[in-house]
Amino acid sequence: MLENWVVMPTRLPLVVRRCHTCASERFRPNGRFRVNANHKLLDAWLLVLCTGCGETAKLAILERVNVRSIPPGLLDRLQDNDAGLAAELLQDPVVRHRNHIALDWDGAWRLDTGGSDHPGRGALDVSVRFAARIPVRPVRLIAEGCGLSRAEVERLITDGKVVAAVRLSGKLSDDFTFTLKREN
Repeated sequence: MLENWVVMPTRLPLVVRRCHTCASERFRPNGRFRVNANHKLLDAWLLVLCTGCGETAKLAILERVNVRSIPPGLLDRLQDNDAGLAAELLQDPVVRHRNHIALDWDGAWRLDTGGSDHPGRGALDVSVRFAARIPVRPVRLIAEGCGLSRAEVERLITDGKVVAAVRLSGKLSDDFTFTLKREN
């Protein structure tokens, strides 16, 4: 039987960037944007607050872009401080590269297993889907979803009782499937 698990975000991730005021390395995005027009050119920033001192920093979203080249829907979402847009933009590798930031997803996601309890015998086929590109260790997901310790999951992988088409070491942010073979 195939079970479907979903890794879902619970809040926006923290932004990893050094604060110039207090040397903290985490900023909390609040979903607010600042849009500035200079004649026909537009700048837009996502505002983030330092978790240490509360100082505001700006992440560049648009820089000196002609107003006519911006889709009206995007401009409306920027002006409405759309939190969904903030989540989309933080996921964008171009935005992260341009602003020299990384994302800290600790405590910002949860695993939804559909409320199923896992009997102790037989094979368990699981499809894991990511609702957002959240980098998570598959060992942690399997341990949390099956109610096992991470060491036990590592042992099961070594013994060949957890198999997947992807490498289960490291972090993944793409959908994958695995099979857990339990004793009969």
